[in-house]
Amino acid sequence: MPPVYVVQQNSRIRIRNRRLQVENGEEDNAEVLTSIPLAQVDQVVLFGNISLTTPAINALLEKESDVVFLTSDGDFRGRLVGAVTPHVPLRRAQYEHTGNPEFVLQTAKGILNAKVSHQRTLLMRHMRDFPDPVIASAIDQLGNCLLSISRKNTLSSLLGLEGATTAGYFSGYRRFFSSEWNFNDRNRRPPADPVNVLLSFGYTLLAQIANGAIQTVGMDPFAGIYHQVAYNRPALALDLMEEFRPVVDGVVMWCCRSGQITPADFSPGPDEKPVILNQQGCRRFIAAFEERMDKPYTHPIAKQRLPIRQCVIEQARQLARRFQENRPGYQGMGFH
Repeated sequence: MPPVYVVQQNSRIRIRNRRLQVENGEEDNAEVLTSIPLAQVDQVVLFGNISLTTPAINALLEKESDVVFLTSDGDFRGRLVGAVTPHVPLRRAQYEHTGNPEFVLQTAKGILNAKVSHQRTLLMRHMRDFPDPVIASAIDQLGNCLLSISRKNTLSSLLGLEGATTAGYFSGYRRFFSSEWNFNDRNRRPPADPVNVLLSFGYTLLAQIANGAIQTVGMDPFAGIYHQVAYNRPALALDLMEEFRPVVDGVVMWCCRSGQITPADFSPGPDEKPVILNQQGCRRFIAAFEERMDKPYTHPIAKQRLPIRQCVIEQARQLARRFQENRPGYQGMGFH
């Protein structure tokens, strides 16, 4: 099921008659914004100042539905999750193989191949209606990267290749945006223009889906392969989301070029957050993101048409099987 997103500031989440209810206003005369059967709630994503009653927290923990806390601007703050899943043999295999340099290298190559292939497909698809030599050059660079991946012998050289290729990709990607967006390059911490705000926001939403998928199949989201282990960083979830990043890129492109979101939805902010997306724009972007995540796609391993959200879980299952079978590598979705 898709997450329940709560954007309305100062709203409150409570449980009534086994339904998750989002309310706004005084408790005795509250307006009900959303009411969903608790059985249909797998994840709740909260933006900013949203409160939960103790019974709501208990019910969500009992159901093993995680709660993600974001700032009102979409920056990650933390998660409320239940007990660790009892998949001890799987996690032992995960820890063993994430410490094996050859296993890590071969699997990281598969992850990078999947990501770059999807980036290249996105540029090629949209260049049909928007021919541009800079985009064509970026497509060539991505193609050369795909040829070079197999020749890399260390993780550091693979990361170097990814860095150069990502810069080339965004040099082409930005050509799809008119000058009013002031989008000159990929930047973050903090994002300095509206497009980068949307990209970072979308990647945050995607990271929560990937994190949930990793935990669904019983792995440790903090023990990664391509993203090395660092305190409080869900490295394996970041690994899993790599090939799906262009899904976010496509949503951002559509929102900006279709008028779903305009520069008027952004305002200047303080130095630590120089560009702020308003609440209406936030809601429209979430709706576009969710529509894309619900789009069916044929998963190459499961051989079924599944929503992209479910495909993320299937890719997590692939990683789990590879850990258990000591089978390094990673098969991408083959987006086209």
